[in-house]
Amino acid sequence: MNKIVPILKKNKIKLSILLILFLFWLFCLPSPLFNVPTATVAESNSGQMLGARIADDGQWRFPQMDSVPARFEKCILYFEDEYFYWHPGFNPVSISKAFWNNITTNSRRGGSTITQQVIRLSRQNKGRTYFEKLIEIFQATRLEAGFRKKSILNLYASYAPFGGNVVGLETASWRYFGIPASELSWGQSAALAVLPNAPSLIFPGKNEAILKQKKDALLLKLFQNEVIDETTYQLALDEILPGKPLPLPEFAPHLTEKIRKEHHGKRIETTIDFSIQQKVNNIVKEQHYKLAQNQIHNLAVLILDVNTREVLAYVGNSPTTREHNNFVDVIEKPRSTGSILKPFLFTSMLDAGEILPNTLVADIPTSVNGYTPENFDKQFNGAVPASVALSRSLNIPAVRMLRDFGFQRFYNILEKTNQKAIDKPADYYGLSLILGGAESSLWDITKAYAGMASTLNFFNNSSSEYRKNEFVEPVYMKNHDEISFGKTQQKPSVWNAGAIYEAFEAMEKVNRPSGEENWEFFTSSQPLAWKTGTSYGFKDAWAVGVTPKYAIGIWVGNADGEGRPGLTGIQAAAPVLFDVLNVLPIPIAIGRWFKIPYDELVEAEICTKSGHLAGLFCDETKTEWIPKNGTRTEACPYHQTVFLNASENYRVNSSCYPLSEMKQKNWFALPPVMEYYYASLHPEYQVLPPFAPDCLQEGEKLMAFIYPKRNEAVLLPKNFDENVNEVIFKLAHRSPETTVFWYLDSEYIGKTETFHELAVSPKPGKYILTATDQNGNELRESIEIKSTSENP
Repeated sequence: MNKIVPILKKNKIKLSILLILFLFWLFCLPSPLFNVPTATVAESNSGQMLGARIADDGQWRFPQMDSVPARFEKCILYFEDEYFYWHPGFNPVSISKAFWNNITTNSRRGGSTITQQVIRLSRQNKGRTYFEKLIEIFQATRLEAGFRKKSILNLYASYAPFGGNVVGLETASWRYFGIPASELSWGQSAALAVLPNAPSLIFPGKNEAILKQKKDALLLKLFQNEVIDETTYQLALDEILPGKPLPLPEFAPHLTEKIRKEHHGKRIETTIDFSIQQKVNNIVKEQHYKLAQNQIHNLAVLILDVNTREVLAYVGNSPTTREHNNFVDVIEKPRSTGSILKPFLFTSMLDAGEILPNTLVADIPTSVNGYTPENFDKQFNGAVPASVALSRSLNIPAVRMLRDFGFQRFYNILEKTNQKAIDKPADYYGLSLILGGAESSLWDITKAYAGMASTLNFFNNSSSEYRKNEFVEPVYMKNHDEISFGKTQQKPSVWNAGAIYEAFEAMEKVNRPSGEENWEFFTSSQPLAWKTGTSYGFKDAWAVGVTPKYAIGIWVGNADGEGRPGLTGIQAAAPVLFDVLNVLPIPIAIGRWFKIPYDELVEAEICTKSGHLAGLFCDETKTEWIPKNGTRTEACPYHQTVFLNASENYRVNSSCYPLSEMKQKNWFALPPVMEYYYASLHPEYQVLPPFAPDCLQEGEKLMAFIYPKRNEAVLLPKNFDENVNEVIFKLAHRSPETTVFWYLDSEYIGKTETFHELAVSPKPGKYILTATDQNGNELRESIEIKSTSENP
């Protein structure tokens, strides 16, 4: 008994030591095994490389590979470790031979397996001592116990050095041959397989003979072991060796940089369509060359899939120089919106039932609290259909429509479309909001247009329902989380499908730029709902368009904000838009144009001339589909019934003409100021005949001031000699040939005939401006005249 106790104690100690050794072995590997920075890699949705950014430690080390190509696997096994799939992590025979060689000769021979080399790489190539070798063997057995052989081989291929700062097979394949590792030939695979054993062989102009000798010896071994046939062997011998590292692809540099910031050190498979990206890159290169002739240096293009919100192409800037800020990702930068928000206002008013698609809106001189908008061509149209005002991008109708709709109300709608850069209170922007007084990014603008198209598509394909979160953020990662569009509902989140469809119909009729006029006659052409925008000072040119499949956003300008003549949406951005549209594949299954959302439209009788709901006195009407809420709009206010004399050259009434001889007729007549400009552009327009001289007029509004308006401050302008110029008062009169007498307070200042424009030089002050025609009709309004030298 006394002898057994010490034996048990000794066995217990041995068991404890073995247990400690086992636990040490079990936990001897760090987690993760490789804790080194990796490069950021962006790939297309089909796996092509779009671009890469170097790791933080200055190494081109791509993230760990998923698998090792079969050719490279055969090459590396025959070169480094033929018994890889049979040994437990170390090869006793190889170690013995290496040990005997090292103690009996002056040369050094390695006996490490691939598994041991993985351990050595993970330990950052510590000194080659026998103690270090024991640690490698110890950890190699643990690695073999916890990992599959394929995984160990994958670790080796991912972290082995391939010369210079090139680490990993995939990196080496791109840096030395410009192709992914999966496409390596036998000769290329053999050349790369020998490099980790001697990475210093990669040096341009040196060591080619040694590298070729090693590669050829490996190929011979593959041939002798019947891994490759003789033809493959001979061809592989003639393949070129890797030399000076090649530049990595840069198909989407700004997206790659975006991924580097948001997914640092990761390999990201994006939603980018490689074919579309390449084509758009070529278009941008060509257009940049043309634009640069006018010192316009920057250009951005974004293409979204309308229905999935996936980014199909991303060109953050043109291939310009550092001097012209080629590194700036313009897609994400807020810029003045110009007129690009006008379709949102048009759609909002249709949705609210405040206009119909072709309702006449005023295009006349307008001043609101000192803000005086102008059309691009400096002209006035008097009155235009709302859809034409949108398609022609007229500024004055847009401002007047925003005033009627309410800019706070419109601002609230823009918030729902998630325009992140429009973040100041509505009062900060005021009416200029619709003409570029706010800023937004190409990302957010294109997203909003895509949301409109998606709303319409979903409504038509989902039994007339909407989604709660239609204006979500686009995605560029292929395996992204499912986009949360929210629950379906009966009411739209922003605009109803009928209003959107009518807006797209108006936008589709916009005149295309030169070279695209006859697009309808080509089967390869696609209809497009599109809009341009130009910011104040010609600093930003926009063009955004949608089809049932694509949302395309274009921005052109200078990143530093320099304006240029000709930098307009139609001249600079629209040609890019249609070049891009023409290379996009036509989605046959979806259709070329949007389906009509009949459930959100109703048939109504429309006055042909005014675009309003037909009233009692409209002679010419037509039946149209309009948004449901359009039935709330007023009947045509411009048609009235009038009584004429027998020759129809005067209006008459019972005070001056026999009832039995009067002729009753329906007449289309605009208010005086609208008529003043409208009539000159529309020869078919007939001005109302004047009342017969002896007839009592029943409160008809015959005159209206064009300039100045009531309570408007009039500034006395100065010429180049600092002398005060005259102010020109303007008046519209239904009977232009009538003489009009003008007064400031009670002082007579002149008369006008035919063209009622009077030039005067009044002193600063507050006045009552009065105009009286020869028939005694009078018009008055308060005005204030200021000198430009006065403080505002």
